[in-house]
Amino acid sequence: MSQESRVQAFVTAFEGLRAEVEKVIVGHREVITHVLTGMFAGGHVLLEGVPGLGKTLLIKTLSEGLDLSFSRIQFTPDLMPADIVEDADGRKHFQFQQGPIFAHILLADEINRATPKTQSALLEGMQESAVTVGGATRPLPAPFFVLATQNPIEMEGTYPLPEAQLDRFLFKLRVRYPQIEELNSIIDRTTQSRTATVNRVLGGPDVLAFRELIREVPIVSHVRDFASAIVMATHPQWEQAPDVARRFVRYGASPRGAQALVLGAKVRALADGRYNVSLEDIKAMAVPALRHRVILNFEGEAEGVDTDTLISRVVADTEAGVAQSREPFLR
Repeated sequence: MSQESRVQAFVTAFEGLRAEVEKVIVGHREVITHVLTGMFAGGHVLLEGVPGLGKTLLIKTLSEGLDLSFSRIQFTPDLMPADIVEDADGRKHFQFQQGPIFAHILLADEINRATPKTQSALLEGMQESAVTVGGATRPLPAPFFVLATQNPIEMEGTYPLPEAQLDRFLFKLRVRYPQIEELNSIIDRTTQSRTATVNRVLGGPDVLAFRELIREVPIVSHVRDFASAIVMATHPQWEQAPDVARRFVRYGASPRGAQALVLGAKVRALADGRYNVSLEDIKAMAVPALRHRVILNFEGEAEGVDTDTLISRVVADTEAGVAQSREPFLR
């Protein structure tokens, strides 16, 4: 198959899968697009939003559009690591039984309700695509994709994910409240007898093949440098850091942030039918890729600085600095 045909096949698959999800999910097109971007990039995605916004339904609908196994774990304070990695059926034997983590798509519902020990059991699988049980390492099915949800307003009985563990997620997405037109559409769809049928459009080998294609997409040096400059600009100690970072940021994004920027940009380019990454692709991925990787200092917390707004300003300042440095060469 030619390169052009492979790109067109990805565009068709991406748009087809998004259309299937949108049969059920009203609005949230940007969130759906970023979830698909994370899946095809080979990363994991964290969705944050108040209850009732359709986070769990979105993930379940996505699984229905893929010919892949699906599992859901409802995280609670009494959930133990063994509940995730192996079944406990009450019988006394030493035969290994695969737990709910052994699925292609894993919904980790309310991940911040589990204890840190249980969270770490899941995060091992996310990082290594394998879990350790009884001293033996067991591989997880490929592709393996974790979609986790958390509630930002209810703190009682929760264990917030440490920053180092948040860094394992390729994207963090904020699910907003619907507009009134979208709310009307939700009511119409969910209070009538008709239900939407979601068709399967992709299988595991297709997803893995597209992941390989994505990593083959070239990125020219000045676009790569722009992604690196954005990540470095989130570090207040960097000599070229913008004033907003120096004032409000305690710790900047890790190298995983740069990887997330580039991989997300490659998926965005391919979904647009392009076999090259542009500056606009990098800019579009900055907020979902970095919002959970930038830690505010005391002043930023005290003044209620919004991380999304801060990252947008960092991107704008970085772009202006890059344009200014290149200006002498353009004359």
